[in-house]
Amino acid sequence: MNTYLIKNATIINEGKQFVSDVYIKNQRIEKIGTSLNIPGVKEINAEGKYLFPGFIDDQVHFREPGLTHKAEIYTEAKAAVAGGITSFMEMPNTVPNTLTQELLADKYAIAAQRSLANYSFFMGASNDNLEEVLKTDVKNVCGIKVFMGSSTGNMLVDNEKTLEGIFKNAPTLVATHCEDEATIQKNLQIFKEKYGENLTPEMHPLIRSEEACYISSSFAVDLAKKHGTRLHILHISTGKETFLFQNDIPLKDKKITAEACIHHLWFSDEDYKTKGNFIKWNPAVKTASDRDQLLKAVLDNHIDVIATDHAPHTLEEKLQTYAKAPSGGPLVQHAFNALFELYHQGKISLEKIAEKTAHNLAICFQIKDRGFIREGYFADLVLVDLNSAYEVNKSNILSKCGWSPFEGQTFHSQITHTFVSGHLAYENGTFNENKLGERLSFER
Repeated sequence: MNTYLIKNATIINEGKQFVSDVYIKNQRIEKIGTSLNIPGVKEINAEGKYLFPGFIDDQVHFREPGLTHKAEIYTEAKAAVAGGITSFMEMPNTVPNTLTQELLADKYAIAAQRSLANYSFFMGASNDNLEEVLKTDVKNVCGIKVFMGSSTGNMLVDNEKTLEGIFKNAPTLVATHCEDEATIQKNLQIFKEKYGENLTPEMHPLIRSEEACYISSSFAVDLAKKHGTRLHILHISTGKETFLFQNDIPLKDKKITAEACIHHLWFSDEDYKTKGNFIKWNPAVKTASDRDQLLKAVLDNHIDVIATDHAPHTLEEKLQTYAKAPSGGPLVQHAFNALFELYHQGKISLEKIAEKTAHNLAICFQIKDRGFIREGYFADLVLVDLNSAYEVNKSNILSKCGWSPFEGQTFHSQITHTFVSGHLAYENGTFNENKLGERLSFER
């Protein structure tokens, strides 16, 4: 098995910074200590660099099967690893939608053959597959995904009786996309009556409005409280929604948790003028005030985790008119860089980044032996040079779609090494694909 000794890294872990060595053996962290001397292993000089637990991304769309003209598990997992993401959880709105246990197993089989990163896949819920949902193996599947608002694919769950059944009987964590469809359709009709077919990206956050998000999120919270559901609300996009969540109890005791995404922490509605459809997501990027409140909620623990909602589409698809262009964009390669940029701006600490991208994911999803730099845990590790600048451009974008909403952005930090389950999968721009990622397991 591969063995490595990382020397003199500044470790960011569990609220602390300290300089130490890390010995990796048989996929796991064998020893953490100073002045370690292990004969016959590959040494990595990490002096001046920062060692983080690998980013666990609880919301990606890798488009396989059925939409592989946009992305594949193989290509996007590689982009993720280059971006410091060592584990991902992928969504069920592929083609066909992941609505049976057999289709879910098919995705795991693809990942086992093709994913450089560790992986898990959500079981999808629809208006009529509750029986299949209830068969989900809670120890080997990250959760159940419910679209309480329409997005890419046709998986809207809007039957209240069905929702009651899911929330009441779900055997594990339920993750929701929350936007009220009736409100969105009403807003869309108003804008169509006023502007006809001349809708623009700037209208997106007004059509998919704060009201649409809050109505749906508050409904989900009420349902979860009624049934005692373990609820996780994805991609919160408004300041108003952040007050639906508690920050006065330990995360391990929370039944209702929330996620913020990189694009909602970085962009605002002012950016539609220059970025247009390239920042068209569902839920929409909203105001600068919303963006600032989301970051505040991340810092004060109303919001528990940070993710990407990586959802690539082809350049040709995004260059269509607003009404025709699909929502979503690629983010896994640059999410960590964006957070480090916020660190350089004095907006978030390195310790908080590790907490919200790794520690809290492990706690929220009860992931076995990952998310922390601890002896005995899997060596999912990311080494970062916080003082190495580079510009995002088409020549260094790894996602299959070939574009990024961060094109032209200069980041002042670079990921130099990524270990996935003890395997050095990425080193200074070069991939080693001799060993693939592992399926995540859960202590439930």
